[in-house]
Amino acid sequence: MITAVPGSTSAPAATGVGRSRALAVVGATLAPAAVWLLAQATGTELTVAMASQPPMVVSLPFVIGTALAASLAGWAALAMLQRMTGHARALWTSLAITALLASFGPVAIVQTNAEVRTMLALMHVIVATVLILGLRRTVPAHRAAETGRSHS
Repeated sequence: MITAVPGSTSAPAATGVGRSRALAVVGATLAPAAVWLLAQATGTELTVAMASQPPMVVSLPFVIGTALAASLAGWAALAMLQRMTGHARALWTSLAITALLASFGPVAIVQTNAEVRTMLALMHVIVATVLILGLRRTVPAHRAAETGRSHS
């Protein structure tokens, strides 16, 4: 039988958290693929252009790669905050929501039609939703940072 000492992390618990976080990253990485497929099924050509740049087709590998990079960055930020503060869950959630809101900037200024803009915004929302809900649940609401500090 494995017992955990309060304030310590047992290997099975750490493995469970890592697995849950990995599944959240996988889900957030694959979720926008469903929106991309929906766009293809409805005949929406995901093409965008920025000022003085040639048009770019938003391909499935680009969608998956971008979602994966954002998801891994989110996981890294959460891990770093957990080491620094006992308020990692609240701080990370605020950071993630801020990142989502900031991600709408390029969607708003890109040169494209309303259908494409909607599909892109939906991709951003679905990645953020899956990642925030998936990673947030792996962190207690409040606890002392793992650096040994106590919040008494």
